[in-house]
Amino acid sequence: MKVTREGRSFTLDVAADGEGLVSHAGAGLLAESADRVGLTGALSAGLAGVRGRRGRHDPGRVMRDLAVMLADGGDCLSDLRVVRDQQPLFGVVASDTTAFRLIDRVATEPGLLDALRAARAKARERAWELGARPAEIVIDVDATLIGAHSEKEGAAGTFRGGFGFHPLLAFLDGSRESLAGILRAGNAGANTAADHITVVDAALEQIPQEIVKDAPIVVRTDSAGATHEFLDYLREGRIGYLCGLDLSEGVRRAILDLPENAWVPALRQDGSERDGAQVAELTDHLDLTAWPEGSRVIVRRERPHPGAQLSFTDHDGHRFLATLTDQPGNPAEIERRHRARANAEDRVRCAKQTGLDNLPFREFALNEVWLELSLIASDLTVWTQALTLTGELALCEPKTLRYRLLHTAGRLAFHARRATLRIQRTWPWATELAAAFQRLAALPPPTG
Repeated sequence: MKVTREGRSFTLDVAADGEGLVSHAGAGLLAESADRVGLTGALSAGLAGVRGRRGRHDPGRVMRDLAVMLADGGDCLSDLRVVRDQQPLFGVVASDTTAFRLIDRVATEPGLLDALRAARAKARERAWELGARPAEIVIDVDATLIGAHSEKEGAAGTFRGGFGFHPLLAFLDGSRESLAGILRAGNAGANTAADHITVVDAALEQIPQEIVKDAPIVVRTDSAGATHEFLDYLREGRIGYLCGLDLSEGVRRAILDLPENAWVPALRQDGSERDGAQVAELTDHLDLTAWPEGSRVIVRRERPHPGAQLSFTDHDGHRFLATLTDQPGNPAEIERRHRARANAEDRVRCAKQTGLDNLPFREFALNEVWLELSLIASDLTVWTQALTLTGELALCEPKTLRYRLLHTAGRLAFHARRATLRIQRTWPWATELAAAFQRLAALPPPTG
């Protein structure tokens, strides 16, 4: 085997005699972030009753290590070894058996799963105090499919002909945080109002209560959320909504009856006009008395991209999308804001890169705990990015973050009761990783 240096080729010899080398050195940033935002302490406090008198491992630390493992790219319990084998960075890490026993106990003892959620909410409050709070509260609700390749409790046939689960998730758009999720069987309905209410309730419990009480909140969904029961629930809670609306016969007829001068240019996300797309308001052309008072319907038409197939609901070469909302303002701006719900698809993809794509256990209750661990890992990732990184690294997806920072190798050097983690100086993101650790160290430690 040959290697190169400064354009010259060298024959490679391999010797197992190195010292102080650690792989995944950047993942230490995740563990320290969990400590700095108070996540580790909150998990320890919430699970304090689980630890036996002679227990070696703090349950909160075990849960933190599992979250770090998932954020680092693991997707099954045995991947905890990636953290365990880096003891100089992460300390003593529980065995797979110990971690499984803890997950099993959280799944079976009443109140422990809620304790995990409460710990995450407490850590979120501190992360927001440190600077991770979004400018506005916009909650995106979306469902996704997770395949199962063996018989698992709750797995069932899905509407796409697959087999697995159909969880419903809630994300915070401005900060990319994963607020809540409920695990459901694969044949769960897309427009089940009770499930939408449950996941929004859980999402609101993740937000500091003074913000829930005083700040404007908007929930965005696709057409599955446009049910009378769900929107009445939002109205009762003084929560705004932006929902997709099915193109019923009455809606299609109203669209076709609109005069051409009713259409105005649609807007891109940067506020500029979008070529080939227009927006109009249908509110005065529909009977909306069954919906909450003040409801409006905004419709968008656009020319589909080349090669796209039109459906029978399309007309004159246009594709139509309708939005049901109670938000005031310019129809084009409202439609632009609802279209930003596409960010939820990015959040789902990131969640699946952070443990959600594989539910590893046979028992449904254990997989519910795994889903919660995935949400913790997702939040830990975005908090670390918000508090320690800048530019593209503060916004990149998990796979990119792992390649550039988390999986970076380093050498630990010890001298005079100090340890230095040395990163290869030619690594393109070495300076950014070192700066991230420095910013993290400057954050005040949690109190209490």
